[in-house]
Amino acid sequence: MGKTRTRPRRPTYSRVVSGASGRVLVVDDNRVIRQLIRVNLELEGFEVVTAADGAECLDVVHRVRPDVITLDVVMPRLDGIRTAARLRADPLTSHLPVAIISACTRYEVETGIVAGVDAFLAKPFEPADLVRVVRQLTRREGPPLDDRYEAGRAGSTPGSARG
Repeated sequence: MGKTRTRPRRPTYSRVVSGASGRVLVVDDNRVIRQLIRVNLELEGFEVVTAADGAECLDVVHRVRPDVITLDVVMPRLDGIRTAARLRADPLTSHLPVAIISACTRYEVETGIVAGVDAFLAKPFEPADLVRVVRQLTRREGPPLDDRYEAGRAGSTPGSARG
């Protein structure tokens, strides 16, 4: 009989940045992507806290009190769309701007809009686009950014609708 090992839970990462533009909770199950997003946002003056999936996001969101939350779609335990829906259902987090940063399908974009997602950014993304989306959500500038989501870049089938 083989032993199974569970990976030890790592603490949520947070780095205080003096004069920060705002606090962002970055949620992605891929450590490299979390690091990439974190570094790009910190370089622009944001304070960044990370979580590895939607369940961890819901565990830390009240303690962290972010100004913006970014979510991947495909994650273990609790995916990004269901996490967004739960954030919207909670009166203490329903006002928080939420951006999906993922290579998701058109269906996932539509489901995300219904769940209350404010913006979408397709992977792979340009760091400047990431910063722009987060800044706009922090300041609540302009309309949601779902119309800038390029379904083709997200790995959808050719000919899928843009939205």
